[in-house]
Amino acid sequence: MKITRSHEQWRTILNEQQTSGLTIIDYCREHQLATSSFYVFRKKLGVTSNSFVRTQVTQQVEVITQQPLIELTLGKATLRLPSSTSATYLGQVLRALV
Repeated sequence: MKITRSHEQWRTILNEQQTSGLTIIDYCREHQLATSSFYVFRKKLGVTSNSFVRTQVTQQVEVITQQPLIELTLGKATLRLPSSTSATYLGQVLRALV
């Protein structure tokens, strides 16, 4: 049996879907709506999809990127410096070693 809904009812349905956190397909399935009708009325009423995407943090992960080292070896001695070491300081170290 076909159910006729007013434009205001469709406006409410469209707003409820956006705030539900469900995809359009899942929302329509849950509320026994034809997805084709949903899209027709969304276009007809000029309702655009909300650009805000609701997300949920399920796990926090700390990302640690290891910076490569500058390694200077002279004889049996090895000097390791962070890759962020300035060229000026590196030059001073090299002059002191030679």
